[in-house]
Amino acid sequence: MTLSYRWDATTRALENLRKRKATGGRTQKARGRRAYERDSYPLEPVVGPLVKRSSRTRGGGVSVGLSSVDSANVADPAAGKVVRTRIIRVKSSPANRDYGRRGVITKGATIETELGEAKVVSRPSDDGAVNAVLVKQR
Repeated sequence: MTLSYRWDATTRALENLRKRKATGGRTQKARGRRAYERDSYPLEPVVGPLVKRSSRTRGGGVSVGLSSVDSANVADPAAGKVVRTRIIRVKSSPANRDYGRRGVITKGATIETELGEAKVVSRPSDDGAVNAVLVKQR
């Protein structure tokens, strides 16, 4: 079998080596994983004490994400200012119905804060902060 791409050194996924070849021989992996092929578990930020997770990115940079968070930067369009306030709970999440049930904060999620209901405009698992816009005031 010829390889169409230089970086595609494995003819099968590394996890799918249990099958036998057409000749009856065992399939062996051509190589292990490269650093850029590694993957990590997704961060699903929930309401709780602040916990940040950092990971090294390509080029030596550092990406910071939230594992749990207890406050958000809420912008009030009427007043024209931003206030850091406590998150009470996650009301709903358009990304996944189960996220709303489990209290996972995603971009677009509606959160209940001390100021009122707010819509999250940042990506907490990538940005390392929860920024939101006030939708309904208390």
